[in-house]
Amino acid sequence: MTKRGTLLLILFSLTFIRVDAQDNLSREDLQKQTLSIRREIDELNQMLEQTKKNKKSTLAQLAVIKSKIAKREALVNSIAKQVKIIDDAIAANQQDVQRLNKDLDTLKSRYEKSIIFAYKSRSGYEYLNFLFSANSFNDAVKRITYLKSYRQTREAQASAIDMSQKDLNVKIGQLGTNKKDRLKTLNVQNDQLKVLVDDRKEQDKIVNQLKNKEQEVTAQLKLKEAQRRKMQSALLTIIRRETLEAEKKEKERLAKLKAANDAAAAAAKAKNEPAPVPAKTNTKTGKNGNKVAVEGGLTSTTDNRPYSALETTEEGREASISIENNKGGLPWPVDKGNVYIHFGVESIPGTKLKRNSDGIELAVPKGTSVKSIANGIVKYTGDINGDLTVFVQHGKYFSTYTHLSSINVSVGQEVKGGTLLGRSGINLDGEGALLFMISNDKGSFLDPENWLKNRR
Repeated sequence: MTKRGTLLLILFSLTFIRVDAQDNLSREDLQKQTLSIRREIDELNQMLEQTKKNKKSTLAQLAVIKSKIAKREALVNSIAKQVKIIDDAIAANQQDVQRLNKDLDTLKSRYEKSIIFAYKSRSGYEYLNFLFSANSFNDAVKRITYLKSYRQTREAQASAIDMSQKDLNVKIGQLGTNKKDRLKTLNVQNDQLKVLVDDRKEQDKIVNQLKNKEQEVTAQLKLKEAQRRKMQSALLTIIRRETLEAEKKEKERLAKLKAANDAAAAAAKAKNEPAPVPAKTNTKTGKNGNKVAVEGGLTSTTDNRPYSALETTEEGREASISIENNKGGLPWPVDKGNVYIHFGVESIPGTKLKRNSDGIELAVPKGTSVKSIANGIVKYTGDINGDLTVFVQHGKYFSTYTHLSSINVSVGQEVKGGTLLGRSGINLDGEGALLFMISNDKGSFLDPENWLKNRR
């Protein structure tokens, strides 16, 4: 093999080493995800043990075990992806072993022919005869160069064989390691599948308990529904108040602007001068390049945004656009905690009952720090149906934090993302929890999990 061939072989080997490194990176990411899910499951196990101490918290137990099953399924899925990566690595390494074996056989065959030829031409007489049979001095020099090159080629062939054999040994070693990793990972997956079966049995047990306690469960749900409606009513009242206040301020601003324009026009007329150009509002541009225009006496933006009275100021628009631009990447209101009640309507297994949630409920220890998800202005702090609550306005959006045990902010206070709003408390079931909601200026509740960043 030529030096060029040897170099290509080395580069080819390095290519496979690079791919293996990329696969390892992917596995590392999955392993980090797996560790994160395991921590979440551990937290849910702790929460489940706490709920079992509470005789009236069967619903809470069901919520926790359902969340635990979902996490366990995600864990099994993550492990399955790791197995797939290992299988791909095994297949790739098997192909490499076959290729290297084939290359090695080719190299050995060529080297063997070269050695046989060299053996047959070992006589010094034949060497001299080859040189002296040259037609000219230049031809003799070329023949000497050829003989040197021929020796170098044999040396390169021997080196290539040695390198190929080493590469082959490395790939065989990697293949053995891959197979061991696969077996180990499959064992972990099987263990998790067994635990998943136990989790589902526990869920079935809780569902059977619910069937026997339907009246008690119905009473629990009625209390939660009453609390939900009071929270809705309080929030809608605040939204209406803020909307009316924003509209009033905008009308006053426009009225002052009109009065100033009329006064300027009257003064010019009295002096028999041309009327001045009226001051307009449609030339103002905010930080985001959103120009303000007048529509029906109120301002809105000309960048195809639907009208909102809460965006009639530059600050309001900036806050709305900021939270929209960060959709799917907003920080969580707590550093740790698991969602065990999700947004929307959920049927209670084993019964005809349903539970409706306007936000997400997180299982957190009482006293956990609760933080604002974005820059905004505190619009309410206080008790709503026995629940300490904080409402924060972010332009035309509102974030709600309830089940608090203490509050650290006051109405009218400007807060930044990450500002401590208070500490978590307990829910109606007596469990450590935080209820978190996001709504817009129409009073519509939005699924917080679509707005908050993926925790893994």
